[in-house]
Amino acid sequence: MADPKKADDGRDESEADRLDRNYNELLQELRVAETGVQILFAFMLSIAFQQRFQTLDDVQRTIYVITLLFCTLSIALLVAPVAFHRLVFRHGLKDELVRITNALALGGTSFLLLAVLSGVLLILDYVVGRGFAAVVTAVLAVLFVSLWLVLPLSRLRAEEKRSG
Repeated sequence: MADPKKADDGRDESEADRLDRNYNELLQELRVAETGVQILFAFMLSIAFQQRFQTLDDVQRTIYVITLLFCTLSIALLVAPVAFHRLVFRHGLKDELVRITNALALGGTSFLLLAVLSGVLLILDYVVGRGFAAVVTAVLAVLFVSLWLVLPLSRLRAEEKRSG
């Protein structure tokens, strides 16, 4: 018979301890992402008030608006776990809290990726030209997707094959 205090990963912790640990790990990860998106958002807000903003062409203005919206959506999703926690705190919903906030964090990280890439596209387009900006942004998109999605999913699949 399995030890009820042993988690699937061999840790000696109760389900409540596991959920607390998972939520604390998620919060630590969100702190990193939130800082980055907040800095990017502040930068995006300040651009519109610069004199040179008026020299952007229609494509650059569109990229700017899209980038600002991606930043806004990222902030909404990355901060939502805090609001969610505050509202369900001490109502016995820790399992739902961990599951839902994980999904919110993944969504927020996805919009952060889009915000970073579109921000790079905007700046490079303005500074060095559209063609170079498109190529560099595409290369960075491949790099980010490889590091943020392909690598962890490939490790997950390899582990599932090994243990399954």
